[in-house]
Amino acid sequence: MHSVLLISIPYMQRRAYATCRKQWPEVDPVCASQPMAFDEYAKEQDDEAEFISMMMGDTHRVMEYPRRGFAIEQEVPEHVRDAFERLRKRGYDTWLLSD
Repeated sequence: MHSVLLISIPYMQRRAYATCRKQWPEVDPVCASQPMAFDEYAKEQDDEAEFISMMMGDTHRVMEYPRRGFAIEQEVPEHVRDAFERLRKRGYDTWLLSD
C-alpha cells in the first residue's frame, strides 16, 4: 500500500493526517472532506457551544497526541495556542483530554 484516502469532517483533517503518518509512516495520506468555508460549516451546527468544544478537543489532540505517541508533531501557530487558551478559560473544555 502506497497511499490512503482519509475522509473526515473538515476540522479533523489535521489530526487524521498526523495519526496516519505516525501509525503508517510508509504511506502517503490524502485527506478529504466536504469543501466548505468555515462560516458555512459553523452555521450548519445545531449547538454552537458544543461545536466550539468539539473543535477545542480536536485542537488539543493535535497538540497532545505527539507527546503520547499517537501522532506526528505538527506546528501549531502561537495565535492558535493563544486562542485555545482563551476559549479554555471561557469554559469550552468538554472534549479536552484529561492529564
